[in-house]
Amino acid sequence: MKQAATEQGVAQARVTLPVYPSDCRAKEPHAALTEGAEIRSILKRERAALDRQNTRTDRCAGFYDELARGLQ
Repeated sequence: MKQAATEQGVAQARVTLPVYPSDCRAKEPHAALTEGAEIRSILKRERAALDRQNTRTDRCAGFYDELARGLQ
């Protein structure tokens, strides 16, 4: 039923959206907490993980923004 509704919606809209980049749905895991590791080391790894997620978010937002501009 969901597939039929999707097909009907696409037919009515007459717009076929490109496939959303699969990694845009990915979640960046927190840095592992290693017992005995120096706090600064853990913080450095956590910030690197956050930087990767922010880069991914910016790229995916750019994809969506470009798509929205094309539909106007």
